[in-house]
Order: sequence, then structure tokens, then C-alpha cells
Amino acid sequence: QVFDDQGKDVTPRPLFQPDPSSVAPKQGKILVASDYSAVTGSGFLSSFSMQQTSGVTTSLAEQGGSCLLTSWNLSDVQVRREEVKEQLTSEELDRRVDIYLTETETFWIFDMPSAVMSVEAEDAGRVLERNKIYVDVCKNRVGNERFVERMMQTLNGAPKTKEVQCDKIITEDKGITVTSWDLYDSFNELEEEAASEAEGRRVTVVSSNISLVSGQRDEHTSSICDRDSTTSSVLETALLAKIHEEQEDHSEAILKSEKFHQDLFFMERILMENVFQPKLAVYRQLPVLIEPVATSNTGDRATAREEADPEKEEHEHEEQEEEEQKDVFIAPSVLSNLSKGPEELVPPSLELLWSYTCDLTNGRSVSSMAWNKLNPDLLAVGYGEFDFKEQKNGLVCCWSLKNPMWPERVFHCEHGVTALDFSAVSPNLLAVGMYSGIVAIYNVQSRNNAALLDSSESSDKHIGPVWQLKWVEQDRGTTGDDKGEILISISADGRITKWFIRKGLGCSDLMKIKRTVSEKKKTTGEKERKSEALISRQAPGMCFDFHPKDTNFYLAGTEEGLIHKCSCSYNEQFVETYRGHKGPVYKIAWNPFSTDMFLSCSADWSIILWHQESQKPILTFASTAAVVHDIVWSPKSVFIFVAVNESRVEIWDLSISTLDPLVIRFAAPKVKFTTVLFAKTTDCLLLGDSKGQVSVFELQNLGASHSNKV
Repeated sequence: QVFDDQGKDVTPRPLFQPDPSSVAPKQGKILVASDYSAVTGSGFLSSFSMQQTSGVTTSLAEQGGSCLLTSWNLSDVQVRREEVKEQLTSEELDRRVDIYLTETETFWIFDMPSAVMSVEAEDAGRVLERNKIYVDVCKNRVGNERFVERMMQTLNGAPKTKEVQCDKIITEDKGITVTSWDLYDSFNELEEEAASEAEGRRVTVVSSNISLVSGQRDEHTSSICDRDSTTSSVLETALLAKIHEEQEDHSEAILKSEKFHQDLFFMERILMENVFQPKLAVYRQLPVLIEPVATSNTGDRATAREEADPEKEEHEHEEQEEEEQKDVFIAPSVLSNLSKGPEELVPPSLELLWSYTCDLTNGRSVSSMAWNKLNPDLLAVGYGEFDFKEQKNGLVCCWSLKNPMWPERVFHCEHGVTALDFSAVSPNLLAVGMYSGIVAIYNVQSRNNAALLDSSESSDKHIGPVWQLKWVEQDRGTTGDDKGEILISISADGRITKWFIRKGLGCSDLMKIKRTVSEKKKTTGEKERKSEALISRQAPGMCFDFHPKDTNFYLAGTEEGLIHKCSCSYNEQFVETYRGHKGPVYKIAWNPFSTDMFLSCSADWSIILWHQESQKPILTFASTAAVVHDIVWSPKSVFIFVAVNESRVEIWDLSISTLDPLVIRFAAPKVKFTTVLFAKTTDCLLLGDSKGQVSVFELQNLGASHSNKV
């Protein structure tokens, strides 16, 4: 027994309780050898160990080398012995016993859900949609300023070593055999070069030495002649090598000189003028110079050939014109209005002169074009994609008529270029708007490709693509800063912003385009008004155009299909709202002659002619089921404008027909027209496409009306 400090019995009690119905043996019986041997080792030890665990070791007594057990402990041993002594009969051994294996209850120790799911599972669609959203979020995160990077604690993975086996490194030994005379000549070559330099500085004449060694010289004449010949050949080789090195150094200096680069620049200009002389003469409306035919002395055969060549050239020229006219279509209704008789009919057409393209622009989409305000031969072209999924780095090229094969200036941008324009006050400044919302200003006079100013560090910069920007001469304003030329931009974030140059590029908002509730929704109940308030309050802006006479007023087209007339004097509300388009308005253009009229084109396949005093459309032009990307008025006629669809360009003359375009030219297969621009001083048209080409066309037989009224 075990007692604690307070005298309480804390002896551990046995876990095994014997069966009370079992017969208790006589006390004091000694366990004999036969009984001990009959008990299995496992049974006896388990029982004995259990008794030891329960602390009943005090009941054992040592007597005569035997072990005396208690009464209840001995009975347990006898029961186990009897169970072991039971033997099975032969019948029981031969009897077939069926054993059934059943699965026990599963105990989950660790459960980790799988990150892989079968495509045929029920939730496969939902998981694929979540994965797609996560991929889009990861793509948008790169270069996006709306994602903020912050520090957080993460668990680093365990380091892992990886062995790489490579091919055996093979080494080779190479040698060369050199004769004694090679060593002698190489060694003397250095001494002879030093001696030749010393002989040029001093001249000595020693006649006595010559007389003393005259006899010896005769004996060794042959050996001396051989040595002199070897020495002269070595000197000649060294001299030629030195002259060659001097020529190489001199030629390299010439190639790197600025004078040589300038001469090459002028030579390139002269060659381009000679190659493109006929087409440039047509562009500038000058007579085409014909090169004189070289005379030959081969007799009558040459004369006959010279007489036959003009007919052949004329026939080839006619075939070429026929092929070009295949892409040009003229509506029958237009042909009937062109002239009174078929003998007087001269249909208008478009003739391709050349294309501005190079290796840098191949595969890029032309997004915008602008002429320089001072130099009419300088064209700025912006390259960028309009689709969000196809975005890549942007490019700006300044092309000159003097070299249509390579741009004069190239500016690489981090994001796609969506709009650009030259300044009128400072013609060397080129403003560029990008898909990321950045507005940058470049100096085309400098050969530095970096931007002079940009809005990347401005706190009020655009957070959406800059769809259009323009330098505007503004005479009236509330403050002195508003007077003069300002840069205006419109963006998909719903803001029309004016930019000013101070220490950097700052800005302020002219107008925040608010969403306009349609007339139908105004008559509905209160629930629809509440649902409308959940949408963003600002509508994305797509385009704008200032009034040609009063620059205090301008028009703004939105993604909702509405056109708002706004004023620079106040920015709280619109002056007028024109409703007519069912899709985003891509371009607005005031008529340069009739300043109360303006055109608009949209993604709803239509072109609408408006009057600023009327909120209803005057005329609607819809010639094809395609998006109209760009429109532009002719600088020489009040009736003529050009529209660009995805697959064709249309020339409209409202004085002839308001139903069908005057001329239609189709684009090449898999090519889409994106933008259009008239030449400043000539009857030519520039078309940009989705493959990076800016094609220059001549407008033939297109008579401009001198009337200035619609």
C-alpha cells in the first residue's frame, strides 16, 4: 500500500477484475513446473505485468526458490492454462470456416482539398470562369497605376538543389613548327624598323671601313645578297601593313564624321527626288518631267525600236489604269447626275501615288495623323491599337515628302498612341495621347527620342485612353492664362481637360461629362431612378471639335451616342444635347465653310448631318453595314466629305447625291481602313490602315463647287 503525506491510501487499483464465479484454489499452493510450463509466455507475462502495473507486487513472497501467488491471481493463471490446453477435434479441423473481411470506419487524420478538378465536374464551368477572371486581373496589373504594391509577410519555399549534367568539355592541343630563319627574320624586323628611323635622322660616311672589309665582302657576296633580299621583302610587307592600318583608321574617321552624314543625307534626298519625281509632281500639281531617250548608233533597228516603245508603254499604262479602277466603284445614280450626255462623262477616281511604310510600322495600326502647321510637307503618324486585348508599345513617325521610304523622326512610346497634333504657335511641339491616359509632348527639332514633357507624374492625369487631343487658339477666357493656344484632350474617364506648361505639364478640367438620363426613363417611377444612380456618373468621352469661328464653344461626342454642345465659360451643364446615334460617336467635324453645320459618325453604321440650332438630324447617311471610324470635310468644297468604314472609303458630294457616295474604294483583303486626312494644298487624300500603311491618293476629276451654302 502507498500512503501520501496526509495518510490517505493512494495505492493504484488493478485494471483487471477476476470473474467472481470462478473457483478459488487453496491458498498456499505452490506453482509446480508443469503448471508453469503449461501457461503461454504471452499470457503469463501479460497477467504478471498487469499485476505489476497495478502495484500488487507486495503479495508475492519468495519461498524455496518458488513464487507464491495470491488466490485470485492463481485462478487467472489456471483459466488461461485451461483455455490453451483445449484441443480441436479432427471434425472441427476439417470443417470449412467462412471468414468475412469488413471495412472499419475511416478516421481522417489529414484532409487537404485538391487544386485540380475534372473538366466534366459539375463546378468545372464556375472554376474556369474564376480562373479566366484571375488571368485578366494579372494582365491588367502590369503597368496599371490603379494597382498598389505593398509589403506583406510570406512563407518562402524550402530551398531545393538541382544537378545538371552537361557534355564533356573537350580540350585540344595545337602546335606549329617554326624554322630558325623564321625566328631570325621576325627578330630582325623590329631592329630594322628602329634602325630605319635612326637613319632618317643621321647620315654617316665611313670610307675606311669599306676599304678594310672589301676583301672579306667578296668572299661572302652570296650570303649577303640573300640576306638583303629577305630584309627588303620584310620591310616592304611591314610598310604595306602600316599603310593599310592608316587607311583603315582614316576611313573609319570619315564614316563617323558629321560632314559625311550630312552629305549622305542630301544624297539620299536627291535620289528620292529622282525616284519619286513623277508622283511628287502629280501631288504638287506640277508638270511631270520626261527623261530624254538616249540615242544609239545601231542603225535602223534602234530607230524602229524607239518608235515602237511609246506605243507599248502607252498600252501598259492603260492596263495599269484598268487594274486600279477595279477597286473603285461609282454608283449608277451618281453617274446619271454627273453630266447630261455619256460623251461628256468623266467619272472621278482615286489613283494611288505612294505609301508611307517601313519595317518599323509593319503590322501596326494607324490610329491618327496630323500635318505640321508650318511645314506642309511634314506628316506625323501615330501607331496604336484600339482594342484592349491587342495593346503593345506605341510608335510616332514624322514623315516627309522628300523621303517617302523612311521617317525623319521616330519616337518610341511605352503605350499605344491614340491621338496626336502639332502646335500652331510652336510648330516643333508635337502632343501625343496614349492608351494609358498619358499625354506627352515631343520636340521634333531635337534628335532625342525622349519626351520633352509628360503627364505621368501629374496628380490629375487621365486614367483612361486619350481618344483625341488638339491645340486650340482661344481668344476669350476668364483669366489671362486661358488666352492664347491651349492643349485640349478628351478621355474615356469622362473628362475634357486643358493642359498648360509651367514647371511641368499641369491640367485643369474644362468639363466632366455627366451621364444623361434618356427621355423615356424620365417618365418612369422612382425605382428606375435609383438603379440609374448606381451606374458611374461620368460618361466616357470619345471625340470633340471646337467651332471654327467661336472657339468658346465646342462639341463633345460620348460613348452613349450623345453629342453635347459645351461652353468654355462654365462647366456645370451642357448648352445643347443632340440625340440621334445608337452607338459610340467616333468623330465630329464642323463644316469649314458653313459653320452652322457639322457631321458625326458612329459605331451604329451611320453618318448624320446636323445644324447647331436643331436637335434633330437633318440627313442620315448609311450606305453599308459597317462601323464608320473617321470622317473629314474637304478643305475646298462645302459639299464634299470623306468617310472611312472598315473595308472601304467613301467620297460623298452632297451637291450630286445624298443617297449614295460619289466614289467608293475597297481595301485590300484582311486590311481595314482606320483614319483619313486631306492634304493641305493639293487634291490628295491620305488613308491609314490596320497594317501600318499610310496611302496617298490623288483625287482625279473631282470638281469642287465654289458655292458656300448648303
